[in-house]
Amino acid sequence: MNFTRWSARFPGTQRRAAARTEHAAAQAKRGEGSVPAARGAAPDGRPADPTVSGTGTGTGTPLAAVPSPDELSVRELLGRLPALVALVHGPEHRIAYLNDAYTAGFGPRPTGAPAAEALPELGELGLLPLLDQVLRSGKPRTAKNRTAPGGGSSYTVTCTPVAFPGPDSAGVLIHLADVTDHAEAVDRLRASERRQREAAVTLQRSLLPQELEQPDDLRIAATYQPGGTEAAVGGDWYDVITLGAGRTALVIGDVMGRGVRAAAVMGQLRTAVRAYARLDLPPHEVLQLLDGLAAEIDASQIATCVYAVHDPNEGLLAYASAGHLPILVRDEDGTVRRAADPTGPPLGTGGWLHSSGTIALGPGSTAVLYTDGLVERRGEDIDEGVSALARALSGAQGTPAVICDRLMRALGVDADHDDDVAVLVLQHPTRTGADAELFHNAALELLGGIEAAPRARAFAQGVLASWRFPVELCDLGVLAASELVANSLQHGTPPMRLRLRRTDRRLIIEVTDGDDHLPRRRRAEPADETGRGISIIATIASSWGSRRTPGGGKAVWCEFALPDK
Repeated sequence: MNFTRWSARFPGTQRRAAARTEHAAAQAKRGEGSVPAARGAAPDGRPADPTVSGTGTGTGTPLAAVPSPDELSVRELLGRLPALVALVHGPEHRIAYLNDAYTAGFGPRPTGAPAAEALPELGELGLLPLLDQVLRSGKPRTAKNRTAPGGGSSYTVTCTPVAFPGPDSAGVLIHLADVTDHAEAVDRLRASERRQREAAVTLQRSLLPQELEQPDDLRIAATYQPGGTEAAVGGDWYDVITLGAGRTALVIGDVMGRGVRAAAVMGQLRTAVRAYARLDLPPHEVLQLLDGLAAEIDASQIATCVYAVHDPNEGLLAYASAGHLPILVRDEDGTVRRAADPTGPPLGTGGWLHSSGTIALGPGSTAVLYTDGLVERRGEDIDEGVSALARALSGAQGTPAVICDRLMRALGVDADHDDDVAVLVLQHPTRTGADAELFHNAALELLGGIEAAPRARAFAQGVLASWRFPVELCDLGVLAASELVANSLQHGTPPMRLRLRRTDRRLIIEVTDGDDHLPRRRRAEPADETGRGISIIATIASSWGSRRTPGGGKAVWCEFALPDK
């Protein structure tokens, strides 16, 4: 094959040849580039150095000879390329030329043989359809990181159309650049990223609750779905914390960021929430403490959070939000309500006084707490996602675990989702029949005076006997009620109330009054006539505690575990 004939048909070759002709004509017009009269001599008559080509530098220093690309044939140029080059022509892509690098890489091949037979490596790299496409379209195409089966070398292939003389005038120049080192580096990077992601997922899951606490009055389920393999793991978390006296704290949050760092910050915040929850503070005060802690952990990390407390006596869910999405509540009739403000800025911003709100959670109601990965989509307003979740919740039936799965499917969350998702579902079930007989409430308003203590003891004795408790448990309950009422009469202020509550697992005795000074357990001296009430309660009860109530005042409570039947 005469490369000189078809090399002129490469794009730009004719333009470069015309430019050289015009340049030579201009030099001749100016008298430049003329040959000296004496061949082999310099203009000043001195012999020329046969190793020097071109003009001097003005200092007499000779310049090294530089070969011009125009002096090389196309065959010589392609032969000197380190990349693999093949030239094929015609509809069967018959071999016209292989450079030395190609022959060294894949061995010599007969000229004129079809590529499908003589160049099996092109088929292994999946290039034969690409050759057909280039031949039909007349446009160059590039295929990146093509690796032959069996884990061989990787190539980036560029196929360029060329013109041949004769009937099969169309051909393709195939340029294979070996990118094996680059491909291996990319594979190592991906493997490293995969290991880091697996470590982050493992850390994330280990920091989440391994088993949710199940309160007496609620049914709770939660799920966590990490983002797909192309998405970094975030810092979503949730928790359920039993506060005592039948009350339950629920929390869900999202650390802005990705990877191990976000998961580590999440773990610190979750641990802090559990510690602050033990103080039995109102939701907004818990967020206030978390806000300061988040800034101390990492000022560059911002987190959103909802902290809520369910009180079965009031049938309310008290909550506070730090930049998080609203709680959704589905009533028994299917109506979905959205928790209104208050909502403050995310944790870690500082300078904001959070406040608490309430939303009713009566029997038959279901509440959903979730992170933004469930409802946020690119190109859509997040309110549209919340509305879609509300529609899905309105028709969701079943246990909390079933509702979690249905909401995830309805919102299109799968293994390839682009963000991690946490969902927490709680139900306040409607109890009927024998199940309802296990849950009772009784309350007595205490007006004060010397008759309050005897009235409280008589009330507790009658209620506990009607609930058919064993005699020993009745006696302990009456003693606990007497001590709590006596403590409230001595240290509290009106209004005072005694409340007895029975669940399927425990007996709860609680006394509230109008003074917000919380009692503490102390060691009474032998000569002291007072100060032993809380110690007696701590000794006979399974657990006890106190908290401040909204609007001022306090509640002091204790619990007794019911015997297994």
